[in-house]
Amino acid sequence: MPRFVHDTASAIRLARAGGGAVGVWPSRAPSDLAPRARTAGVPLVRIEDGFIRSAGLGAQCHAPASIVLDRAGVHFDPSAPSDLEKLLTDGCFAPSLLKRADRLVRQIVDLGVTKYNLGGDAPCKALLESTGRRTVLVVGQVEDDLSVRLGGAGVAGNLDLLRRARAAEPGSLILYRPHPDVEAGHRKGLLSDHEAMRHADHVVRGQALPALLARVDAVHVLTSLTGFEALLRGREVVTHGQPFYAGWGLTRDLAPPPRRGRRLSLAELAAAALILYPRYIDPRSGEPCSPEALVARLGHPTASRPALLPWFRGRLGKARLGLSRLRLASGQAASA
Repeated sequence: MPRFVHDTASAIRLARAGGGAVGVWPSRAPSDLAPRARTAGVPLVRIEDGFIRSAGLGAQCHAPASIVLDRAGVHFDPSAPSDLEKLLTDGCFAPSLLKRADRLVRQIVDLGVTKYNLGGDAPCKALLESTGRRTVLVVGQVEDDLSVRLGGAGVAGNLDLLRRARAAEPGSLILYRPHPDVEAGHRKGLLSDHEAMRHADHVVRGQALPALLARVDAVHVLTSLTGFEALLRGREVVTHGQPFYAGWGLTRDLAPPPRRGRRLSLAELAAAALILYPRYIDPRSGEPCSPEALVARLGHPTASRPALLPWFRGRLGKARLGLSRLRLASGQAASA
């Protein structure tokens, strides 16, 4: 079992003594950890959520059912290669692996599995039918998320992303979907509907993401994993930032990432990102499992009593969200 410590010196001392490595979540890493680990000759491993995570938000304390351990970098930082980028650049994908990846993608799509599996309502038919216009989904994000800060390619938040999407799609019907952590009141990036609809035609919330993706023609993202989930479902994806799935010939990249250029199939991307890169655990038994087993578990959820901590976090988020909306409304009233 890993040892848990709360300071850089203890982590490096224990790793050196045991001939091991220091594992850290990049968002919680002390600023002196990387240089001191290099000086001490101690490997540093970045820990992050996998791309099929849980039945609920991490910000509401739902435990992850998958993680990645990256010794080279981190998949959302395009400034340096990660283990995932190395797999995608240099990996040899056996035919049997690609067949498995194809089956896994079909399983994910058929069961409607996403990263957080939040559920929700089906999209309004009146909204997505009978318009005759190209329909584009723009995906909001947590504005201070590390993936946005490191891979955002100069886009200044959700309002700027919407503005750029409208400029690229002047005649399209644009739907804006706020990030669920932001809507839950846990993270930064809230836009009022008035602000969003300066560039969007509708703000969509409370709707199941798989059903929504099935009804749109294209998805515009900054670094959101929704772009990857849209690729799995055969949608056109336009990237304004530099996510891990950009630069391989599967997306239209407005800020192409450095180094990448190999042309990959969707099966190759899925094989690396969903089979080779993450580690999975069955949320019911606590035992290691395959991605197929986790997808089956998340695709057939069983009802359970909510745990106290996620319940409390949900209540706290609602309170924060109410205060944020009051501040936005007050600011708009003052400017008027």
